[in-house]
Amino acid sequence: MNEKITVRGIHLSLTPALTQIIHEKAERLLRHNSHIIRIRFDLEFSDTKAPEQRFTAKAQVEIDGPDLIASATSEDGYKSVDLLVDKLDKLLRERHAKRVHARNEERNQAPDVLHGKH
Repeated sequence: MNEKITVRGIHLSLTPALTQIIHEKAERLLRHNSHIIRIRFDLEFSDTKAPEQRFTAKAQVEIDGPDLIASATSEDGYKSVDLLVDKLDKLLRERHAKRVHARNEERNQAPDVLHGKH
């Protein structure tokens, strides 16, 4: 198991199988970006909510720059984790695309700025 990934259960006991699945899915996120410092997963159970909202998975990805925070809710813990990892995957891809685009824009505009053209 990767030491960059922490998993916590709130109002439920995490089974070894659920913990293992969260670690496996989080490994996919770590492949995207080597600059990820840590990923914290919280899986919360609430029996006071509607049945389709009983499990809430939350995560915080500590990375260079602003942290990424997301959550997903469903009737099943495994499904909540799947939805959450998909959201984080999308956020990481969007963040990477923005950074690459900004870097390329700087590179394209640099010669004009150096020569006094605007």
